[in-house]
Amino acid sequence: MVMQVQSKIVDRQVGRNAELFAQSIAKLDTKERRYPYLRILISIMEQAHPEWNQAPHKDYQVAHIIHVMSQGALDSDEIAQVVRVRDEERGIFYD
Repeated sequence: MVMQVQSKIVDRQVGRNAELFAQSIAKLDTKERRYPYLRILISIMEQAHPEWNQAPHKDYQVAHIIHVMSQGALDSDEIAQVVRVRDEERGIFYD
């Protein structure tokens, strides 16, 4: 077992496990395989940051932090699209 050097936690509200989850999602090879796990991670982010629900650019705000948590391995546009789909299911639409 190899010990990795711990980096600073990107978002203390969700913690190290969410970062490791983001990095694991990035290893999946297709958007279709990543989609359900991104939805779970986005849900975790929304629960940790309820104040973001009113943000005008919530989709890109959530996408940026998840992109950073994944060490740049997840595409911000892909994540933002999943955020928009979740919001549209709730009746929230983007211009």
